[in-house]
Amino acid sequence: MPCPNSSSVEIVEVIRRSQHGMTKPFLCRGSDSQFYFVKGKGAGRESQIKEWIAGNLALKFEIPVAPFKIVNVPEELLEALSEDDSTDLGVGPAFGSLEQRITELSYSNVSEVPLELRKSVLCFDWWIANGDRNLTDQGGNPNLFWEPDSRKLVVIDHNQSFDPYFHPENFFKYHAFKSCSSGIADDFLERENYTSRMRHALNSWRAIVDDLPEEWFYIDQEMTIPVKLSLESLLRHLQRFDSDDFWKWK
Repeated sequence: MPCPNSSSVEIVEVIRRSQHGMTKPFLCRGSDSQFYFVKGKGAGRESQIKEWIAGNLALKFEIPVAPFKIVNVPEELLEALSEDDSTDLGVGPAFGSLEQRITELSYSNVSEVPLELRKSVLCFDWWIANGDRNLTDQGGNPNLFWEPDSRKLVVIDHNQSFDPYFHPENFFKYHAFKSCSSGIADDFLERENYTSRMRHALNSWRAIVDDLPEEWFYIDQEMTIPVKLSLESLLRHLQRFDSDDFWKWK
């Protein structure tokens, strides 16, 4: 599978800012005539780094993630924006996720998603400590989209992965696909299957992090204040799948 950043996309127009989601991304048109939800500087540098790493690992893990790229925002586009929006979008490389014109997954549709796919998403989110895919009969925000006719699931938003405050109990209480947990951790063959897939995905670690823009490792435009995120700590977290403790899903 080709790297999602295999070709450069310049943002040529800012359409509007979304009022949904924690980061309220900007809907933009790219030089390829596609529309992207763009998460710029205001989303947080750590958030951009985590989104890029987790999104690429998801592709290697065979999770159907919405296509994404690192896009470039030219300075002249900011002139038409408000001061706050201009600051939040920022200049230079940003994370762009292709706009999806399908419907968010509802609780009543969960069982329509193929079981193997539900298990894969649950296992992957556990691996990357992503507690941001909650859905119950009371509602939620799963960051999952579903097209019933084509039986197509689209996964978005990994910016809250590697959460230092990740709560395992809440994960298995609220995750959209929580009902699949016993079919993975309690099955040795399933564990072997997912362990193999994690190892395969992690083989691409170096290539994934090498594609990260240098600007994302600094808080300020002058690139003098580094972010406090450690790539080594993220890698150590991901390497836990070989331990028995990783599979204690209770």
